[in-house]
Amino acid sequence: MFNGGTSFASEAVVILLTFLPIIFYLVLTVFGIYFVIKVIKFMNAKTISDQERNEKIEELIKVVNQGKRTE
Repeated sequence: MFNGGTSFASEAVVILLTFLPIIFYLVLTVFGIYFVIKVIKFMNAKTISDQERNEKIEELIKVVNQGKRTE
């Protein structure tokens, strides 16, 4: 029943505490990679949106300039 005065639970805790930093760094690395991918996707979508907005602004400027010429 007793094997050297340690129980299975205490050995499990020691094993868990041994691997806890590795698990923490692994989770942190995965989160970092996920965050970077999301930021890159957001920036690509923002760039496309900004380009579309700039094209629409250019069209509006052309329409306003044409309206000034007719007056």
